[in-house]
Amino acid sequence: MKSLKLRSPEEVARAREAGHLIAEVLAMLKPHVVPGVTTEALDDLCRDYIVNTLKCIPSNVGYHGFPKTACISPNHVVCHGIPSKDKTLKKGDIVNVDVTLTKDGWFGDSSRMFIVGETNVLARRLVTTTYEALRAGIRQVRPGATLGDVGHAIQKVAHAAGFSVVREYGGHGIGDVYHDEPHVNHFGRPGEGLRLQEGMIFTIEPMINAGGAAIRELNDGWTVVTKDRSLSAQWEHMVTVTKDGFEILTPWPDGLGDYPAID
Repeated sequence: MKSLKLRSPEEVARAREAGHLIAEVLAMLKPHVVPGVTTEALDDLCRDYIVNTLKCIPSNVGYHGFPKTACISPNHVVCHGIPSKDKTLKKGDIVNVDVTLTKDGWFGDSSRMFIVGETNVLARRLVTTTYEALRAGIRQVRPGATLGDVGHAIQKVAHAAGFSVVREYGGHGIGDVYHDEPHVNHFGRPGEGLRLQEGMIFTIEPMINAGGAAIRELNDGWTVVTKDRSLSAQWEHMVTVTKDGFEILTPWPDGLGDYPAID
């Protein structure tokens, strides 16, 4: 494994600035996620806001050939959904928007779930449980804890609700590199894996399925769906390990709504 980067307070401040900006993009998007909107229209809003309002770079455009600004993944799409003028959201859909920007060479990366209008009990429970899993994982972050502690906490919440954890994708180190070490599994055993140290920065971004954990990639080479077509949900925050715990670098500027604070 490459040597892990422990960031100085000045470097954390630059990551924090990028993180706060990307959280602003997702907050901007919230009132636009309504029945009848296309995923391409949402992507256009993200790109325009990043480029013209925030004067930043949309990091995903051209990344390994990805054509758009945001990954927009509705319903049974697990991740990496390509925005399209042919995909219109309808009432009852759940959708993840995952977007990244670059500010002065530093990356901000976050995703949020949106419920389009009202939805059914299972979909709402999946969205809420996935947030609770993210929250449980983040609350394990402190110097001396392990990535196994983080993954186990996430897995425990998901499994208690009767849901499954996608194992092929995880969180990642981030800073002046988009995807860096360490890889952060959303499952694990307490006490195992990398020991956390002050100054580490990484994402935690559990993908939780209402049905089985199995996934498959579509022919476009990007879109990942649940094999059994069950619903999937994901939330993502960037965090840094502080002297006595954690700091969320992508806090929601529009408030938490019905979701509990992560502290």
